[in-house]
Amino acid sequence: MSDDKRDILEALKFELAFLEQGGYGRSVHTPKTPTRIFQDSLSCINFSEPTRPHPCIECFLIDLVPENAQREDVPCHHIPLNANGDTVDTLRDNQLKIEEALGRWLRATIQRLEQERTAAAKPEHA
Repeated sequence: MSDDKRDILEALKFELAFLEQGGYGRSVHTPKTPTRIFQDSLSCINFSEPTRPHPCIECFLIDLVPENAQREDVPCHHIPLNANGDTVDTLRDNQLKIEEALGRWLRATIQRLEQERTAAAKPEHA
């Protein structure tokens, strides 16, 4: 379970905005090095920390990672992004496919969480 206190809905909205604004494009400082989904975003609990001092199990994304993948080196790369079970890890050789699948997953997950919160906020009728 995550110890990351950030609101998951707000963090996912930030991640979507980062993606849509081209945040995962090649860096001008290291143009030959591809960016790493989640890890090269402020969403990452270890952003800009090469030694990765925080265990990924503390990240807000860990609750979205299948239990059998939560101990992987980069667990967030094992979040199923679609019904086929594609993940950042399985799509790793195609940045365009990763970004497209990630965008669809982020939009769908944000919508689901917003609907769940709306439903939870409605008072029950007796």
